[in-house]
Amino acid sequence: MQVVTVVEVPQWQASGSRTAYRLRQGAAELADLFAAGARLRAEMDGQPSEARDGVAALDTLVANLHAIRATRARALDSTIITVGGDCAVDLAPIEAALTTYGDRLAVVWFDAHGDLNTPASSPSGAFHGMVLRTLLGDGPPELAPTRVLGPDQVVLAGVRALDAGERAFVDEHAIRHVPVAGFADPAAVADEVAATGASAVYIHIDLDVLDPDVFGSVGTPEPDGLTLDQLVTAVRALAARFTVAGLCVAEYEPDRPSDREVIAELAAALLSTVD
Repeated sequence: MQVVTVVEVPQWQASGSRTAYRLRQGAAELADLFAAGARLRAEMDGQPSEARDGVAALDTLVANLHAIRATRARALDSTIITVGGDCAVDLAPIEAALTTYGDRLAVVWFDAHGDLNTPASSPSGAFHGMVLRTLLGDGPPELAPTRVLGPDQVVLAGVRALDAGERAFVDEHAIRHVPVAGFADPAAVADEVAATGASAVYIHIDLDVLDPDVFGSVGTPEPDGLTLDQLVTAVRALAARFTVAGLCVAEYEPDRPSDREVIAELAAALLSTVD
């Protein structure tokens, strides 16, 4: 049985949602649901800061990145589940997975959005829409990962809202993508990871990948998303075929009471794949 460590990261400043402050509560609730062998909490700068170089709250995000790196470094000999907070909490965990697995790693990005903007192309300046592009080497220098992903190491899953610049980047670099319709095949996402040649997979889950009728406690919902069963089935297929290098669940803004039941079911299912 794997030792599992949950790392709670209550960062909210990278989100462009008007209710982003709820992400702090969401991180705490998620950490409670993932009953694991150990639990760590990254101490975040709780204040916003001014936008700089096209990125909202950049100085706060830089300070928080250092704190996240230091916290996850305390859990070296375990499988780490990171719970946020906004999607940017996953920058340090993915760079750590890259350090361990290198070219053998693939990242599956379950998200309604591509998060592939740059400071120059972002319409909002919110860093949660830039984090995957930053992991690919095109982000703010102060938030640059210690090792970058190659485009051939990324699989987008359930993405259905891309800005024009993001779509051009996906097309130019032939980034693999399983749209919502592709989840009719339960093995589709795992097959795309296999096509990368990876032996390990990092699983990033922004909860807005789910359809809003299934789960609506997110800041940036998009229609026509995944069902809970489609998401869980895809993750289980990945875990059955590859080493799970880490897992993140992000962007939970507690709101609808019915969503608490959904998130509890999801947490139990995800934990069973790595425990």
